[in-house]
Amino acid sequence: MAVKNGLLCRGEDVSLNLLDHNYLRRNLKGSKPGWAPVISVIVPAYNEEDYLGLTLDSVNRQNYGYFEVIVVANGCTDRTAAIAAENSDRLVVLSSQCLGVARNLGAKLARGDLLIFLDADTLLEPGALEIIAHKFTPVCAVGTLKGCPDSDRFAHRAIYRLKNFIHRCSIHAGSSGVIVCWKKHFIATHGFDEALQVRENSHLIQRLKRFGRYRYLNETTATTSMRRYQRSGTGKTICLWLKLWCQSIFGDLRGKSYEAVR
Repeated sequence: MAVKNGLLCRGEDVSLNLLDHNYLRRNLKGSKPGWAPVISVIVPAYNEEDYLGLTLDSVNRQNYGYFEVIVVANGCTDRTAAIAAENSDRLVVLSSQCLGVARNLGAKLARGDLLIFLDADTLLEPGALEIIAHKFTPVCAVGTLKGCPDSDRFAHRAIYRLKNFIHRCSIHAGSSGVIVCWKKHFIATHGFDEALQVRENSHLIQRLKRFGRYRYLNETTATTSMRRYQRSGTGKTICLWLKLWCQSIFGDLRGKSYEAVR
C-alpha cells in the first residue's frame, strides 16, 4: 500500500491533474444559500473517448452554481484523459482498470457535500443538478434518477419503463447510470467494494440505506447508452442480469466481471 498525493493506492501508478480554474465558477453570485450543497460529480472512465465529451458537456451546461467535476481515467489507452483534461476540474489517471478503485479515489478527492457518481456514457438533463440539490434532502441517504435509453427501440424503452417502475416503487433500490449520496455516508460505508466488478452499485446502495431513505428522483432524467444491449443482444443481456442477481443472493460475485463494451 503506497501513499501518493495524500491518497492510498494499492500498487497503482497515479497521476493527478488538479484543474482548479473551473471549481465553483459556474453562475456563482454572492454567498451560497443554505439549502445549496456543493456537489461533486465523479465520472470513472475506461476508454470512453466516444462518449465522455458529451457526458461532461451535459454536466458543464448545468445552471447550478456550486459543483465540481472529477474524472478518473483508469487503464485508458485512448484519448479519454485528454478529453477529461479539457472538460473537468480534477483529473485522476490510473495505470490499470478498476471501477471501484476509480470511484473511491474520486470520492476521496471530492470537496463537495453531495456526491454524484455518473457513468461516462450517461447524460444529465439541463437543470438536473439544481433538482438534485433541492430534492435530495438530508433525510435521503442514496438515490438515482429516472433512466432513459439513448435508443428508440421498443424493447429498450420497455426495459427502462420497467426499471423505473421498480426503482420508483422501491421494489429494488437500484441505479440508472447515476448514484447520489452524501459524502459523509459514503465515507462511513468505506465506499465501493473494490473486489466487486459486478452489482457493485447494488451492494453500495444497500449499505448506504442504513443512513436514511432511498430516493428515486422522477423530476429529471439520465439518458444512458444501450450499447451493451445492442452489442450482445437484449435477451442475452437480460439473462446475464438475472443470472448475476441470483448469484448475488446465493453466492459470491467477487472475481466476476462484465465484458467491456467499447
